[in-house]
Amino acid sequence: MQSSTVSQASSDKGIIVITGAGQRVGLYCAKALLEHGYQLVVTYRKMTTGIREMQQAGAQCIATDLNDLTSMAALIAALAPYPAIRALIHNASSWQADRPQAATAQPQDILSQLQQDAEVFDAMQHIHARAAYLLNRALLPQLLASTETADIIHLTDFVASVGSSKHQAYAASKAALENLTLSLSRKLAPKVKVNSIAPALLMFNEHDDAAYREKALKKSLMGIAPGPDEVLQSVLYLLNSRYITGRCLALDGGRHLQLP
Repeated sequence: MQSSTVSQASSDKGIIVITGAGQRVGLYCAKALLEHGYQLVVTYRKMTTGIREMQQAGAQCIATDLNDLTSMAALIAALAPYPAIRALIHNASSWQADRPQAATAQPQDILSQLQQDAEVFDAMQHIHARAAYLLNRALLPQLLASTETADIIHLTDFVASVGSSKHQAYAASKAALENLTLSLSRKLAPKVKVNSIAPALLMFNEHDDAAYREKALKKSLMGIAPGPDEVLQSVLYLLNSRYITGRCLALDGGRHLQLP
């Protein structure tokens, strides 16, 4: 684990920890929260230009493999100097498709196929559900020490509620994370609010072609890819709320109404 060394002076608004803030939605939200006056500690897998920019802006950036317990232990140790944490946002994610289904497995291939399927399933559960479960438990004393109501926010996915034929392991892991939201909100209220944010399509990748983009946009009623600011506004809404807990904010543009 590598960490940038920054001043430990606390912000009036408190400290927010965000996992997976090296790019896209996580990076956008982290930069914006810095501008809103929060002190940021973020994790990342690979060094990016965005991480360097956040280091220069005063964020503590810690390279962490959330699939590895030793790396997670080092992260938790690095957070130990902070007496209180205002919010913990679980954004780290991985999008991995299921193995193509063979019509009939040959006897000599059964074990290999089981191992491949288990690898995908375990990877999805580890990065989404297990990492959040472990960090929530490890950092709970610091969340409870917050002078105002603390927040845990899980970034899940639209498919957690509707499933996915080609990403079954991914969808199951995000559903597990949403269920964890329910259990934790019951356990930690009123000191800690626990909520989920479940986006559908927010932004395209650079390699997505025009045909794919057109097809994807037709899946929602709103017909747009709104960008990462939708998540940021939801995060700010939850941080500013004194009352909402145990809920999932669906950012799907009405996509749930487009299903057959």
